[in-house]
Amino acid sequence: MNPHDLILAPVLSEKAVEAISEGKYVFYVHPTANRTQIKDAVEVVFGVDVVKINLIRLRGKEKSLGRYSGRRPKRKKAIVTLEPGQRIQELEGLT
Repeated sequence: MNPHDLILAPVLSEKAVEAISEGKYVFYVHPTANRTQIKDAVEVVFGVDVVKINLIRLRGKEKSLGRYSGRRPKRKKAIVTLEPGQRIQELEGLT
Protein backbone atom coordinates (compact mmCIF):
# COMPACT_ATOMS: atom_id res chain seq x y z
CA MET A 1 0.00 0.00 0.00
CA ASN A 2 1.23 3.50 -0.85
CA PRO A 3 2.40 5.51 2.24
CA HIS A 4 0.24 8.45 1.15
CA ASP A 5 -2.84 6.17 1.20
CA LEU A 6 -2.21 5.00 4.79
CA ILE A 7 -2.40 8.47 6.37
CA LEU A 8 -5.92 9.75 5.71
CA ALA A 9 -6.04 13.07 7.59
CA PRO A 10 -4.70 14.84 10.68
CA VAL A 11 -6.99 15.03 13.71
CA LEU A 12 -7.71 18.68 14.52
CA SER A 13 -9.44 18.38 17.87
CA GLU A 14 -8.47 20.65 20.74
CA LYS A 15 -6.72 17.83 22.58
CA ALA A 16 -4.79 16.72 19.47
CA VAL A 17 -3.61 20.25 18.65
CA GLU A 18 -2.46 20.72 22.25
CA ALA A 19 -0.41 17.49 22.03
CA ILE A 20 1.66 18.94 19.16
CA SER A 21 3.63 20.99 21.68
CA GLU A 22 4.72 17.68 23.30
CA GLY A 23 5.88 16.25 19.96
CA LYS A 24 2.80 14.05 19.49
CA TYR A 25 0.77 14.17 16.28
CA VAL A 26 -2.60 12.47 15.78
CA PHE A 27 -3.74 11.11 12.41
CA TYR A 28 -6.68 9.16 11.04
CA VAL A 29 -5.13 6.14 9.32
CA HIS A 30 -6.35 3.30 7.12
CA PRO A 31 -8.31 0.78 9.23
CA THR A 32 -6.15 -2.19 8.17
CA ALA A 33 -2.77 -0.49 8.74
CA ASN A 34 -0.46 -1.79 11.47
CA ARG A 35 2.19 0.02 13.54
CA THR A 36 5.16 -0.67 11.30
CA GLN A 37 3.30 0.43 8.17
CA ILE A 38 2.19 3.65 9.88
CA LYS A 39 5.72 4.33 11.17
CA ASP A 40 7.22 3.86 7.70
CA ALA A 41 4.51 6.02 6.11
CA VAL A 42 5.01 8.94 8.54
CA GLU A 43 8.78 8.78 8.13
CA VAL A 44 8.53 8.76 4.31
CA VAL A 45 5.79 11.38 3.93
CA PHE A 46 7.01 13.91 6.51
CA GLY A 47 10.74 13.07 6.75
CA VAL A 48 10.88 12.67 10.55
CA ASP A 49 11.96 9.93 12.97
CA VAL A 50 9.18 8.16 14.87
CA VAL A 51 9.78 6.91 18.41
CA LYS A 52 6.40 5.46 19.37
CA ILE A 53 2.93 4.84 17.93
CA ASN A 54 -0.29 4.33 19.89
CA LEU A 55 -3.35 3.06 18.00
CA ILE A 56 -7.01 3.65 18.83
CA ARG A 57 -9.86 1.88 17.06
CA LEU A 58 -13.08 3.91 16.98
CA ARG A 59 -16.49 2.34 16.50
CA GLY A 60 -18.87 4.07 14.12
CA LYS A 61 -21.71 6.01 15.74
CA GLU A 62 -25.26 4.77 15.45
CA LYS A 63 -27.33 7.32 13.52
CA SER A 64 -31.04 7.41 12.78
CA LEU A 65 -33.30 9.51 10.62
CA GLY A 66 -36.93 8.80 11.30
CA ARG A 67 -37.47 5.07 11.11
CA TYR A 68 -34.22 4.42 9.24
CA SER A 69 -31.07 3.73 11.20
CA GLY A 70 -27.51 3.07 10.21
CA ARG A 71 -23.98 3.29 11.40
CA ARG A 72 -21.08 5.54 10.47
CA PRO A 73 -17.93 3.72 9.35
CA LYS A 74 -15.26 2.53 11.79
CA ARG A 75 -12.05 4.56 11.98
CA LYS A 76 -8.56 4.17 13.39
CA LYS A 77 -6.44 6.90 15.00
CA ALA A 78 -2.68 6.85 15.42
CA ILE A 79 -0.88 8.98 18.00
CA VAL A 80 2.66 9.37 16.65
CA THR A 81 5.46 10.46 19.00
CA LEU A 82 8.50 11.97 17.28
CA GLU A 83 12.14 12.21 18.32
CA PRO A 84 12.75 15.16 20.69
CA GLY A 85 13.29 18.39 18.77
CA GLN A 86 11.66 17.21 15.54
CA ARG A 87 8.53 18.84 14.10
CA ILE A 88 6.20 18.32 11.16
CA GLN A 89 6.28 21.66 9.36
CA GLU A 90 2.96 21.14 7.56
CA LEU A 91 1.10 20.98 10.90
CA GLU A 92 3.01 23.68 12.79
CA GLY A 93 0.53 26.50 12.09
CA LEU A 94 -2.15 24.77 14.19
CA THR A 95 -0.64 25.52 17.59
